[in-house]
Amino acid sequence: MNDKGYIFSDDWFSHNLPALEPLLDHLQPQRILEIGSYEGRSACYFVEKALQYQDKVQIYCVDTWLGGREHIGKHDMNVAENRFDHNLKQAADHFPQAEIIKHKSTSQTAMMTLCVQGWENYFDFVYVDGSHEAPDVLADALLAHRLVRAGGVIAFDDYLWSPLPDGEQDHYLLVKPAVDAYVNAFQRKVRVLQGLPAYQLYVQKLAN
Repeated sequence: MNDKGYIFSDDWFSHNLPALEPLLDHLQPQRILEIGSYEGRSACYFVEKALQYQDKVQIYCVDTWLGGREHIGKHDMNVAENRFDHNLKQAADHFPQAEIIKHKSTSQTAMMTLCVQGWENYFDFVYVDGSHEAPDVLADALLAHRLVRAGGVIAFDDYLWSPLPDGEQDHYLLVKPAVDAYVNAFQRKVRVLQGLPAYQLYVQKLAN
């Protein structure tokens, strides 16, 4: 990826590749929805990876570029958005087979709009890495379930992440309780993919 003129500062993504690579090799997605894009590192990777298998690729990137609690005082989100725009332009220039659509809005607004526009059961792969607050994660999970096709996969990043030390966790600020609630409620309609590192959780949709 580094020979395309991309500009990245932080790398919160590459450590997931040992689990993501075999998953994507099997799934071979063509239509991808990404919730939380930051500087575009993951989106650029998904474009390049999917084009190993597909002649054309479509990726929707959703972010407010306002940041969450974990970004306050640490990251300039205007710079992050500018880098996203630069990086995805580089990707589009190098890979004209990729259709890249940027949605600058909350994930819930973007996904509800996609549902209303008839995109339910459309995406092969949904990558959820937006707000880490449990109510937002749960809403993202429920909407992602509507938008991913049967047989497609939803990946939840930071499943085991906590902004607070062990023993002091606040469930409102955790991804795991929200994802677990979704998986438990939809237990007959989803399958958790086993045998992969648990920092991310991968859920395959079986039915609506």
